[in-house]
Amino acid sequence: MKADEETSMDETTHDEVIVVGGGMVGAVLAALLGEAGISVTVLDARPTPLASDDVGRGLPAPRVSALTPVSQRLLTHLGAWPWMAERRVSPYQGMRVWDGEGSGEIAFEAADIGLRELGHIVENDVVLAGLEARLAALPSVTQRYGARVSGIEREGEAQTLTLDDGDRWTAPLVVAADGARSPLRRLAGIDVSERETGHVALVTTLRCEHGHGGVARQVFLPDGPLAFLPLRVEEDDRHCSIVWSTRPEHAERLLALDPTAFAEALNAAMEGRLGEIDVLDEVHHFPLTQRHAREYTAPGLALIGDAAHSIHPLAGQGVNLGFLDAAVLAEEIIHARQRGVALGDARTLARYARRRRGDNAAMLALMDGFRLLFGTQHPALRLIRNVGLSSTDKLMPLKRIMIRQAAGERGELPAVCR
Repeated sequence: MKADEETSMDETTHDEVIVVGGGMVGAVLAALLGEAGISVTVLDARPTPLASDDVGRGLPAPRVSALTPVSQRLLTHLGAWPWMAERRVSPYQGMRVWDGEGSGEIAFEAADIGLRELGHIVENDVVLAGLEARLAALPSVTQRYGARVSGIEREGEAQTLTLDDGDRWTAPLVVAADGARSPLRRLAGIDVSERETGHVALVTTLRCEHGHGGVARQVFLPDGPLAFLPLRVEEDDRHCSIVWSTRPEHAERLLALDPTAFAEALNAAMEGRLGEIDVLDEVHHFPLTQRHAREYTAPGLALIGDAAHSIHPLAGQGVNLGFLDAAVLAEEIIHARQRGVALGDARTLARYARRRRGDNAAMLALMDGFRLLFGTQHPALRLIRNVGLSSTDKLMPLKRIMIRQAAGERGELPAVCR
């Protein structure tokens, strides 16, 4: 990888594809295209790459992702997974979900569909560092750091990006992978539908009295869901990363607590299932907003990952959907190049949008439905959800379908994910 190459002021650099945003999803797309020999530049607003020697060591980072077996296959294909596994990945084989206001509960097991794991909890920095290690080995990929896009203009068959330092980069295809508040999406004039979830997410790292046993746990509470995501730290299975999605006023009260009182609140919410709790890190918080771009493409431009859609974290599907975006777009681009079609061809981009928009929209709607169902205080709906959880737990064929959906096994997967 030609990292942070020097360019003179106001120089125009030409490439085949420009990826704006060097996070996990942008890095996957760049790696897939780079493996195919396509010349790619990644413009990353971060000042420097991750310090890989420090990643996956000591206390786990607060931001983690629940990676499905489909995402694991993609990262294995790219050669990033072995690097990640040497650092820290935490497999989980089971999941327990229950209603904190009733008796409804459901359990999922990987063995029910013939898998060893339902997925892995992995720190985002570990995923990204593994991908950066892969990009470093691809000569057709250039990564420029400290690069902020200030303008985009269509010039003939190419898109031209202007950076805030005056440099210009041009390519037949530009991909926005620059996050939920995507500056490039805004500059391109693509509208987004936005729905406030009414939740704030609190995240931190814990050590519990009892081991989690490779089981993820989620309880639906009156103010929102609380998830305990299992981590293994030096073979100790008593660590968890938590995501507590709750109403802003409740979040304020929780954030005002000292670590001991916050741990007591967690233990009470979790019904003591993992025993006494120690809070090991600062409690981070951020508002949760669900977004969906009205269009995934424009002439010579495509959106992927959070730039196209951002989802409530209660099912842990956000980055997995983004990885599928990247894999499908890469597949369409590579097929187009093999046929001698221009990389920014409108038909190529339309196929990408058709393949991804429906799946993403369905998942957004499903998460919104769960949030509303479990957030209601209506007695009849509370009864329905309790009966529904307990009844589904006894219906193995339906449970198998749900487990496969959660594992990412749905629809026509791109070849690198099969």
